[in-house]
Amino acid sequence: MSCERHRFHAYSGWIPNVIREDGELKLMLAAGADANHEPRTFTFPISEAHLAAIRDDLARHLLLWSAVLPLCDAAGTRGRLDESAAVALLDPVLLSSPADVDALFRRIPWDRSRLVAHGADIDLLERGQVCAAMRAATEGSNEKRAQEYHADRRRAERGAVLGPLDAAILRYTGQYLHGATVPQRMPDAVDPALLPQVMRVIATAEQACAGMRIGLDPRRRHRATDKRDWDRMTATVDAAVRRAYPELVDDAVRTVSFLMCAEAADRSRSAPAEDDEEAADDHADLGAGARKTALSFTDDKGGEKKWRQDGPRTASGEFWEFVADRSTADNEVFTIEDEQMGEGIQLHFYADSIARIATVRHGEAGSDPQYQVEYSLVDGIGGYRKLVNAFVRGGCAALEQLGPWMSDVAEFERAPSARRPVVTEGTRDDLGVKVQRFGLNRQERIASIVRARAKYLRDHQGTLAQLRSEPTSSPRSSSSRTRPPWREAPGQFTAAFRTAVATQARKRS
Repeated sequence: MSCERHRFHAYSGWIPNVIREDGELKLMLAAGADANHEPRTFTFPISEAHLAAIRDDLARHLLLWSAVLPLCDAAGTRGRLDESAAVALLDPVLLSSPADVDALFRRIPWDRSRLVAHGADIDLLERGQVCAAMRAATEGSNEKRAQEYHADRRRAERGAVLGPLDAAILRYTGQYLHGATVPQRMPDAVDPALLPQVMRVIATAEQACAGMRIGLDPRRRHRATDKRDWDRMTATVDAAVRRAYPELVDDAVRTVSFLMCAEAADRSRSAPAEDDEEAADDHADLGAGARKTALSFTDDKGGEKKWRQDGPRTASGEFWEFVADRSTADNEVFTIEDEQMGEGIQLHFYADSIARIATVRHGEAGSDPQYQVEYSLVDGIGGYRKLVNAFVRGGCAALEQLGPWMSDVAEFERAPSARRPVVTEGTRDDLGVKVQRFGLNRQERIASIVRARAKYLRDHQGTLAQLRSEPTSSPRSSSSRTRPPWREAPGQFTAAFRTAVATQARKRS
């Protein structure tokens, strides 16, 4: 089989070429993609008259390409080109009058971006005058022009029309083409005449969020950010920019707030790990005399970490790093225990709740110790941070003013949503809204948690007392204090907890 190629212009490999195969002229083009995302090659027969038109008329050549591309896309990754449909386009596109070509393009699907990339006049193209639009056609392809045209059409479809300043702001953040692109500062992409106006808008946003930060959320590993902080900064910047520049469209305002939030998040990720219980807090002197000197951190998967006051990190920083290292979708219960004082807190991330457990009376003369277990709901990672900081500073007593707390499990379950105790990030939201957001299943989960823990404390006191009394070679045996029940035999506790939850689910069904 002999094959001769006819090349006419310095086109890229994407523009159709004509080949002579066994004496027959065929148009060959690369389009679509196979299963490996590589471009597919298609061919279909043409005549000498078609070859002459393609050779002599760049505009008709490009129009044919634009008309055939949808057929190539329809072939998918492995299908055959509809050759008869492709051949049927040859005469109308290459040999008909301009008026007939315009009429044809009003009836068939065609690829606009190809024509725009090769210099088509967009205004004429939009009016359906494709032949006139292609008088400015160029051999070289400007893909960025085609991408911008596609982005403008997407905005137009949802009613967003950019003004000069809107477009300049989107170019500055690098989001003109794709709104999902992480924004950055690109002053060189902006028309110098508009850059001062853009910088005034950016300055307004920077002033509005000065002093605000977006913290990390270790519940979702090391690089995740606090969604509440992000939403708060977004709302603040949006309001300030809209107030100062009411003429800006939503896309422009949104990209500015996105830029501020992305930069704040990057600062948090690059900063040293948070050691925040030493930071100035609303109650810096809370329980100062009871500041912790040694703590144990554990999770539901058997992980454990020790912290001592003479170490390089503060307790909260060490704990949240432990959480970020260990937290997964099926590991969302973490405990901080002070073995010496016989108290601790247990954080239930998947239910937005917390339990504080304190030893009321130590076991003496063979008697079982008595524990007080109290529960509260927590609103966001900020609420958890506040509780952890308070416990590190002053133990369970320091948590009192962050309540109220409920020790009666039934009362905790029955409490109306709007009156349930919630430790917030500085504001006390209506919990009714929170319940609506998470649905009734969230209340079911909370109920299961508190019932399971109460059941375990009630039913296993004898077993735990026996475990505490058994000699062990572990250094823990030297401690004169008894250990809270949730830390004794973690495997037994986890099994008992899961059994209680499963039993409760069966009862409810």
